[in-house]
Amino acid sequence: MRSPSSSRPPPLLLLVLLVLLSPWPVWAQAPATTFPSGPRGDPDCPEACACAPGGQANCSALALPAVPAGLSRRVSALLLDHNCLSALPPGAFAGAGALLRLDLRENGLRSVHMRAFWGLGALQQLDLSANQLEVLAPGTFAPLRALRTLSLAGNRLARLEPAALSALPLLRALNLQDNALRALTPGLLAGLPALDSLRLRGNPWACSCALRPLCTWLRRHPPPAAEAETLLCTSPRRLRLSRLTAFSDAAFSHCAQPLAPRDLAVVYVLGPASFLASLAACLVLGSVITACRARRRRRTAARRPPRRPPDPDPDPDPDGSASPADAASPAAAAAQA
Repeated sequence: MRSPSSSRPPPLLLLVLLVLLSPWPVWAQAPATTFPSGPRGDPDCPEACACAPGGQANCSALALPAVPAGLSRRVSALLLDHNCLSALPPGAFAGAGALLRLDLRENGLRSVHMRAFWGLGALQQLDLSANQLEVLAPGTFAPLRALRTLSLAGNRLARLEPAALSALPLLRALNLQDNALRALTPGLLAGLPALDSLRLRGNPWACSCALRPLCTWLRRHPPPAAEAETLLCTSPRRLRLSRLTAFSDAAFSHCAQPLAPRDLAVVYVLGPASFLASLAACLVLGSVITACRARRRRRTAARRPPRRPPDPDPDPDPDGSASPADAASPAAAAAQA
């Protein structure tokens, strides 16, 4: 008699029968994308960059000659430092409207088009340090209304126009160290109401009347002690190595007081108006003088007596004698002969 265990089929046979008789094969339940499509596998990641799940696109040190294509609104941080971007053309970051942080350090940048940052209205941090910028066109940062931090350190800026930064109402930190600035243009700091951190060391400051707005701002926003010790005058010679924070308002008493914005507005409005009014007055006065002279000439001409007509030739002498002039004439002499 066979034992009960000998009548059972082998376990391997049961497993094979279960797989073959299953209505949904096991291999049909496997996902279609078993293998990754590439090293990044993210269609929103720019080409040649490595992207993290949080929206950061790392394109650092790739010798890129231009901003990579394929930027999307899912990129919130773009690292383009240590590349070869010598210039930023108009609309260089089109498509990246949600960008919050942009790092452009050490690219050898020489020029930034005034429309290069169009579309980046949400950007909060911008780093342009360690480049070769010498000038910034007015309106360069106008689209960046939400910018909080801006670094221009390590460039070749000798002058910074107020129009380049006046459109940054939320800017709180500005780094201008290691440039060629001798003074800050009047009105530059007045157009940055939220600014409370300003780094200025490493610039050849000229301690003249043009430095008055900066010294006034430094008294209201004292820098750290280590930073204050590095803010030194390089000219004139008698003030060389003097600290900018040591100048009081009395030190600029000999300087002409700049006009207030209200006074400037009055000058700009009344200046052209007064010029036009004086020009109109000159025209009216000239017309009146010309009319008076013409009237006087007419009156003078009316008072003069009329001219007498010239007398007619006298009649010949009734005696028939000729006048001495006639006698002397050749015709009279011939008649006598």
